[in-house]
Amino acid sequence: MSSNSIYVAGGIAVLLLFGACTKQLKNDLSDASKEKFSARVAAAAAPDPDGLKLHTFLRANGPAYETYTVDLQKGASFTTKGGRTYIISDNSLVKPDGSPATGTITFSVKEISNAAGMIFADRPTATNTGAPLESFGEFFVSANQGTTPLQLRKDSAIKVQVPAKPVDQRIPMWNGDTSITINTSGYNYVNQLITLSTTISANKGIDWQQVTNPASAYALFDGTNGTLNFRLDSLIKWTNCDRLMSLPNPKTTVLAYFNSNYNPATSTSFSGEEPTMLYFKPTGINSIIKFYNTIFTPPPGFEGFLSYQNAIPVGQSGTFLAISSIGGQFYAEQRTVTISAPAAGQNYTTITFNPVPVSASTLVSLITSMNTK
Repeated sequence: MSSNSIYVAGGIAVLLLFGACTKQLKNDLSDASKEKFSARVAAAAAPDPDGLKLHTFLRANGPAYETYTVDLQKGASFTTKGGRTYIISDNSLVKPDGSPATGTITFSVKEISNAAGMIFADRPTATNTGAPLESFGEFFVSANQGTTPLQLRKDSAIKVQVPAKPVDQRIPMWNGDTSITINTSGYNYVNQLITLSTTISANKGIDWQQVTNPASAYALFDGTNGTLNFRLDSLIKWTNCDRLMSLPNPKTTVLAYFNSNYNPATSTSFSGEEPTMLYFKPTGINSIIKFYNTIFTPPPGFEGFLSYQNAIPVGQSGTFLAISSIGGQFYAEQRTVTISAPAAGQNYTTITFNPVPVSASTLVSLITSMNTK
């Protein structure tokens, strides 16, 4: 789980805004207990109703869990609808008390293999520093025996085979967390400095960190059967098989202005359920970049998002999808562009959006069409 403090220098605008919103709360502790304060911080981070409506809609139309039941007496395997095979040894799973799990086991699997799935599930591909990744699949696996959740035994793993066209011999693996921890500090009623932690969904969708375990750090391509082969060494955690994109061109910062239909609650959304979102798909690459940093204190007509600083290649072609939810109505705009160099004297490039009202079915179609961009 990622951890952030509202006082970290150079922190993203979202966390700075969170600090501004909670400043009065943390300075007003004369007769409040830690529990009451924590509850008030959590309330301040509650999802916006428009954002909740949009994200509920997206999840309902996105990738679904697949369930498989196997018998682990002598090891087992199953193949998902997407053709990915999971191989489990007979001694790889343990119960919460550490005892081995045998017999009938139920696996729940969610796989994301294309740009539309990344948008629906809010699982974009970028490193924790903003570097874009080309994805060969994102995976989430859990295991249960009846109602008992299971874990992988230490030093064990589930082997996965993913059908793939010829690619690099080794593809890096990434683990992802969908939450961040906000640490808020203040003085209590006896003038003692305390720090309270609040866990919220990550506005970036997910925080990818490269796997460090040498045994699981890479997927290896097998040319004899056309598969990428890797190990899942933990359950109930997103895993991504991705390689860093080769982007040699000079980089720029992209500012995306919304001339209309930007929901201002986006700038104070701390639950990962923003009512306005912006995604970018580089042309011909299985990748989605989410613009989640909001423009700080914008004048009217300049609300919107900005990329990481100097992160988007000049000359990169791709398609943006802007989505908003306002008062029960969805808005969207899809635009294919080539990222231009900054104007003379500037250190950023701008793109302007004007999302228009769309039906739910049209929004699904727009998202699905990102697969072919």
